[in-house]
Amino acid sequence: MLEVEKINTYYDSSHVLQSVSLSVQSGQSVALLGRNGAGKTTTLRSIMGLTPPRTGSITFEGKQIRGLAPYDIARSGISYMPDDLRIFVDLTCEENLELAHRVCKRSGYWTRQKVEELFPVLADRRNQKGLSFSGGEKKMLSLGRALMMNPSLVLLDEPSEGLAPLVIRKLIETIGEIRKRGLTLLLADQNLKFCRQVCEYGYILEKGTVVHEGTMEAIWSDEDVVKRYLAV
Repeated sequence: MLEVEKINTYYDSSHVLQSVSLSVQSGQSVALLGRNGAGKTTTLRSIMGLTPPRTGSITFEGKQIRGLAPYDIARSGISYMPDDLRIFVDLTCEENLELAHRVCKRSGYWTRQKVEELFPVLADRRNQKGLSFSGGEKKMLSLGRALMMNPSLVLLDEPSEGLAPLVIRKLIETIGEIRKRGLTLLLADQNLKFCRQVCEYGYILEKGTVVHEGTMEAIWSDEDVVKRYLAV
């Protein structure tokens, strides 16, 4: 579904991503692992066109998307939950969800009702503005908004960050439910234990370079790799 080949991304003159390559198959859940500053967020932003790579190739469902505007990439079937969530705090929960659907204009399984079934708290707070939401509720709303675009591929940036263990367990169940609907996921997260439970394959980034890849079970069981690239 997604092929990223040797992309090089810069912030001004700083060379952040260096020939990063990865692939995601349809229906797969893939993790981008690495410490803070390794390039995980920049990789997702590069795919989404928010920080366009200067060189390399990004192909989605057989179509070259490098160079497209972010809104065109979104309309092609990729949605993005950023690490800062970016909900509209002056809009209600319902307005946040409906806005995503109206902008993308893609039909499919995910409606406001289906999102509220997945996250009942959003139904309870339907008419409340995002400003009053807790951090966990904002994360639910941001993910729900991504689903409302009825994408084929969802990019999740640090979905487990800042969540209590009980909430993380609920998030694991939620991602399982999302995957039952055929969605493909690419997520960036530092939490190896979390990624092991929601992903089957992983890429490890270090200083903007892919330094290791493999099944999540293989990564989990390789003490040397975990210590070298993932231990804090």
